[in-house]
Amino acid sequence: MSIERIGSTERMSKIVKHNGTVYLCGQTAGDANWDIAEQTRQCLAKVEALLEEAGSSRDKILSTTIYIRDIKDFAAMNVVWDEWVSDIPKPARACVEARMARPEILVELSVVAAQ
Repeated sequence: MSIERIGSTERMSKIVKHNGTVYLCGQTAGDANWDIAEQTRQCLAKVEALLEEAGSSRDKILSTTIYIRDIKDFAAMNVVWDEWVSDIPKPARACVEARMARPEILVELSVVAAQ
């Protein structure tokens, strides 16, 4: 059984690869001062970069869990999400309202993809 961990720290790994599956750590925006739409765009850009680093791509995403700080932002987040997935096979997805590590974080994405 081969497990490859990329970008590991004392707490976590940015990417874990196992049996042809890629697991990404939760992605948040680089600048938490943005609104939900821009934070979502930044999260998705980070997801794309990590998938590329792992030898995968967004069209191989199997599942995404989206955490949003306030459910009132659900529609605005979905506008960005829907545009991002418009030209790829749609992954399984869950979206939940959640308390974030810092109050300025509005969205976090957790992704599992095929390699």
